[in-house]
Amino acid sequence: MKKWSALWLFGILMIAVLAGCGAKSKEDVMEDLGKKVDGMKSYQTEATMTFQHNGKKQTYQADISYQQPGYYRVALSDGKKENQQMILKNREGVFVLTPELNKSYRFESDWPNNRSQAYLYHSLAKDILNDPNPNFKAGENGYVFDTKTNYNTTELANQSISLKKDLTPSSVRIMDKDKNVVMTVTFKDFKVNPQLEKSTFDVKRNMTAAKIEETETASAEKKSFQIKYPTAVIGKTKLSEIKPEESRAGEKYILKYSGEKPFTLIESKSRTASSSMPTFATGDPANLGFTIGSANGSGNNQVLSWSHDGTDYYLASNKLTREELMAVARSVTATVIK
Repeated sequence: MKKWSALWLFGILMIAVLAGCGAKSKEDVMEDLGKKVDGMKSYQTEATMTFQHNGKKQTYQADISYQQPGYYRVALSDGKKENQQMILKNREGVFVLTPELNKSYRFESDWPNNRSQAYLYHSLAKDILNDPNPNFKAGENGYVFDTKTNYNTTELANQSISLKKDLTPSSVRIMDKDKNVVMTVTFKDFKVNPQLEKSTFDVKRNMTAAKIEETETASAEKKSFQIKYPTAVIGKTKLSEIKPEESRAGEKYILKYSGEKPFTLIESKSRTASSSMPTFATGDPANLGFTIGSANGSGNNQVLSWSHDGTDYYLASNKLTREELMAVARSVTATVIK
């Protein structure tokens, strides 16, 4: 009898021990996440970004490096590893580099802290920790947090962040107010605390290295000019006018869209800069996936400019939010060769 009593007591103790070693609570994981982010000196990772609109998908690559106290290098490219651009943050400020055009811009911006950045680990952790009541699920392979975003628009209202057991990022899904997936980011080969060279965040070094890679591809000025049309027209809006003009670089077109969400898109042939010295730019860097633009304005008075594949773009509207304008910009893909 004493033997069975001892076994029974042992069983109760084992259940208690196992219960104590069970799955972590949401609060435990969030506390561990905060500690991991605070203690992380550096990281490197690759990310695949997929944008979705009206059943169409566009996929781009990002090579990301981070180092304390807040240095970032994000190199973007298309599927062919061409048309590469970079955004750098170092002690001197925030820079956007376009090696193909021998151009670099310096921003007076608090990027990446001014809004959510789905491809940056620290930004994802911040969104989780700042959400007063994120939805939480624990699984065999890690954890999932459903949180609000910091985009201030219903087009990108919610996100589902998947973390591995070691709390490094696995994937992110950005959704609109109706829970339709608008953007997906998938991470691979996430390295914690790698040794990074000082040149990783140096503007001149990155411009030089990127221009060497560009020598085997056609220069922007030699590429045929193309008019491109956005497919993500928001609301009951349609193309109402195409006006050709001449610019110093050659062809230039003004596309006017009228209706519920009107906007104007100006396209002109890019010119290669004679000097790669950084020039000051207003506004904030805007990651479009395939390139990085400059976003200006407040409320619904927004302007977005960018360069890609030999063409300069200028997009403006007094009815679209910044995120809506960026959605239109990402969809400027349909072409008619001139």
